[in-house]
Amino acid sequence: MKLVRRLLGLALALLVALISLWLRDGESLPTIGGPGSGWTGQSDSEHGANAAIEAAIAAQRSDTWVELTGHVSRVLRDDEKGSRHQRFIVELPSGATVLIAHNIDLAPRAPVEVGTAVLIRGEFEWNDRGGVVHWTHHDPRGRRPGGWIDVAGERYR
Repeated sequence: MKLVRRLLGLALALLVALISLWLRDGESLPTIGGPGSGWTGQSDSEHGANAAIEAAIAAQRSDTWVELTGHVSRVLRDDEKGSRHQRFIVELPSGATVLIAHNIDLAPRAPVEVGTAVLIRGEFEWNDRGGVVHWTHHDPRGRRPGGWIDVAGERYR
């Protein structure tokens, strides 16, 4: 069952990547979410569709800046080693999951719980569990644009 789900997720990721290439001439994608989702009246193209992260997962690619939308499926304990990181799992609409590692020494904690709709920008690193998105905060040295976590219209960076 897990293999079938993974294969379906990979097929969907490839389809999304192909559609994204086809639409990259500026056409907008359909509106995401719905009542109560936290994302009203905004298109995937405004938020960066999940195409980049789905393609990165399918290609097992790292060092890729992505924006993603999904729902928190699990909240983990903070990582207290070195810089402190808030950790949680986000499930993408395709069913793929990614770990979010949000540096709470550099940015405020995002108020998430299971079921919370999130919009996230950060750097994706692939691993055998799907991957991790980090750099969800500002760059204190100002060398890169940095990332963020958006919860109900509030941005945590």
